Amino acid sequence: MLELEEALSRIVTLIHPGAAETIPLAQTLDRFLAEPVRAPIDLPSFDNSAMDGYAVRAEDVVSAKPDAPVMLRLAGRVAAGEVLSTGIEKGGCVRLFTGSAVPTGADAVVMQEDTKPVPNEPDKVFILDSAKAWENIRLRGEDIRAGAVLVEKGERLTSGRISLLAACGCSELLVGARPRVALLATGSELTEPGVELRPGHIYESNRLGLAALCRRVGAIPELFPLVPDTLEATRSALKNAFSQCDLVISSGGVSVGEFDYLKQAFTDLGGELQFWKVAIKPGRPFVFGKWEEKLLFSLPGNPVSAVVTFLLLVRPALLRWQGAAQTSLPVQSGILAETLRNPDKRRHFVRINIDEAGKVTSAGTQGSHMLGSLAGANGLVDVLPQTTLSLGTTVRVLRWE
Repeated sequence: MLELEEALSRIVTLIHPGAAETIPLAQTLDRFLAEPVRAPIDLPSFDNSAMDGYAVRAEDVVSAKPDAPVMLRLAGRVAAGEVLSTGIEKGGCVRLFTGSAVPTGADAVVMQEDTKPVPNEPDKVFILDSAKAWENIRLRGEDIRAGAVLVEKGERLTSGRISLLAACGCSELLVGARPRVALLATGSELTEPGVELRPGHIYESNRLGLAALCRRVGAIPELFPLVPDTLEATRSALKNAFSQCDLVISSGGVSVGEFDYLKQAFTDLGGELQFWKVAIKPGRPFVFGKWEEKLLFSLPGNPVSAVVTFLLLVRPALLRWQGAAQTSLPVQSGILAETLRNPDKRRHFVRINIDEAGKVTSAGTQGSHMLGSLAGANGLVDVLPQTTLSLGTTVRVLRWE
């Protein structure tokens, strides 16, 4: 039985980023860059005004005060998107608006509120306050210099990064392709939601829950039909799933019961089992294998075990497949509002809820079949074997909601 870190290391070793594809910038949200992007231009690309006002030479208005204004000649008007063909000479000024290009010769902008018109002289303006050199001017390249790396390879394209790339003129990007993931669920007792439930049957929920988690990290889930507990059906379902998808995620059929056919069906198809037990709770029975150039992740059938093993072992693989530089769950510090105990010999990833103030409470009963506590959880706390974490302890919370 492998420790979690060893199991994850073995998985990551066999994951290689898929093919990259070029797509429009507008479609890149939450995708991962396949190559670094450098700025093709300075940002801003020219000196421009930070507000509505007047471009001046700072030395011309050094003495300006409300009770002793300086009068300047109005040499022109520049709207945003326009450029003045002439510059400013001594004693002159130019009317500007936010974003207007600063004319040659000017080195400051006086805000409109610190000016007033000269009565009966529309070509002159009173300046009521002094201005320091480069005051209220957005300087060329002060944000980004041409040639600087805007986004590194493997970084996720957030809304802020997309805005930056658009501002620098990028229209399309090379990103990691999204893996197509087959989702299987095995068990003769399983029934599709919406169908009348027969005695002894349960509604299958793992595929929909796992599909939502797949989408969260950019994978494309494909739900395949339910698989009854026979070797032939399991073998046929795996073969079909591998033929259509890049990766296969199944749930159920991986323990040591009489009707757990997953491992045998996989090896019958020529698959190579890499390991099938991990020293964590919930989620010990977990199969990882390789079939040709494709991979199998077989999760336990209990819904909580399926989610926890997905988060800890499958989620990083799906991200790495897309070329993501960061594949671990986000971590947040919190303070326990109650004691957490783990008398077991395996690490227990306890389902918890952390609120906006950082208070951490158990999400409820921790049984691996308890969907109620899963629905109320937004994180996991790793409690080491035979360990008690007391009320008030600071803990690392692995966030997943």
